[in-house]
Amino acid sequence: MVHVAGSVLDPDLGDHVCLPFDGERERMTLTRAFTVNGLRRRTKVVIITHTDTPERTRGWLAPLVPGFADAEQAGQIKILACADTHFTDGFLDPARLHAELADARDQARRDGRHGVYALVDASWGLGDVPGHEAFEAAVNELFGEGWLAAVCQYDRGVFPRDALDRAAAVHPISPEQALLRFAHAESGLRVWGDVDLTNRPAFASLLERLEKEPGEVVIDAAGLEFIDAGSAQLLTMTAMARPRGTTTVLCRDPMARVLRLIGADEYIAVRRADDV
Repeated sequence: MVHVAGSVLDPDLGDHVCLPFDGERERMTLTRAFTVNGLRRRTKVVIITHTDTPERTRGWLAPLVPGFADAEQAGQIKILACADTHFTDGFLDPARLHAELADARDQARRDGRHGVYALVDASWGLGDVPGHEAFEAAVNELFGEGWLAAVCQYDRGVFPRDALDRAAAVHPISPEQALLRFAHAESGLRVWGDVDLTNRPAFASLLERLEKEPGEVVIDAAGLEFIDAGSAQLLTMTAMARPRGTTTVLCRDPMARVLRLIGADEYIAVRRADDV
């Protein structure tokens, strides 16, 4: 397992991170570090608030970040309220958030930025924890295009422990859990890192899209360092949901052995990376 406590505030584009924190002071410290790293990486930094208003956030954050005022004036920093990104008329509206992020992506490209760094106050979901969890799983789809990195902040003081654990599991990356990265590929999906019980629901959300893909699908898992049997079983279920013979997994010998042990090779064409 890869421990990423030090890197979650400096994510790569394509990372979707769950970051629990303790108290107001830690939240402010994390927000400062994320913003500084986003500016250093020459991304467009989008901060989506809920606990604070955008005005109050700007008031305490600006003195902590060198060059904040100039960056905000140049459009490199944008602070928004969840009510204006996640909801329409008080109802959760994923399409509105997607459109807001797409606008940020397009603006970043016009300004010569490398992508979008988004920091989201996840406490907007306290009123509907199951719906929030489903939203976080569904939004994983956005990250496969490689232009967006997001850190979702979860306050341990307001989220129950079981809700935090479930939220972390639908994120591919969270401190003290396996680290999974992924990218959409022309014919399927490329994944690397590790998959186990801690991020298996996130892995499942990535595979769900492939069940509906026409033609052959190739899952390039040559970069996976580890996959447990339960997560490998998800690959089998994905292949079983598709026309027989149209799902291929490219992997190294350890993963090929796991797939063989669970009988996945009856449904999946397993290609060893060393043979390619």
